[in-house]
Amino acid sequence: MSESFEQESALLEPNMNIVRDAMENEIDEQVASNPVSPAGSQNDALRETIIEALKTCYDPEIPVDIWELGLIYDIGIDAERFVTLTMTLTSPGCPVAGALVEEVQGKISCLPGVLGANVDLVWEPAWTMDYMSEAAKLELGFY
Repeated sequence: MSESFEQESALLEPNMNIVRDAMENEIDEQVASNPVSPAGSQNDALRETIIEALKTCYDPEIPVDIWELGLIYDIGIDAERFVTLTMTLTSPGCPVAGALVEEVQGKISCLPGVLGANVDLVWEPAWTMDYMSEAAKLELGFY
């Protein structure tokens, strides 16, 4: 890991703790308001929290988050709340591939209620602009 990345991570850590605490409180409130909710409902709430975290991750060359770009193919949550995320990049030659995968795994792993996370980077199916949300296409001027 580069020294500048470590310095940036150290600067962001207090903010991540604030975000993690806020998300933890939100999940606790959701569970408390429905204490007999089935595991599926709890996973749905956790999935939404994961998506919100993914919306804070950006490819530095594109001003749209990786969720709206359609780079996330699957979010799996097992019974122990271990998350397996399958994602791709816009191109196999993406210069931030390692850093972006590491960022995603770090943000998901530190979420309240997540036991751990693994990010699988795949190239099939190949990403195309068809995977982008309408919001991403608007942001990038494709309409």
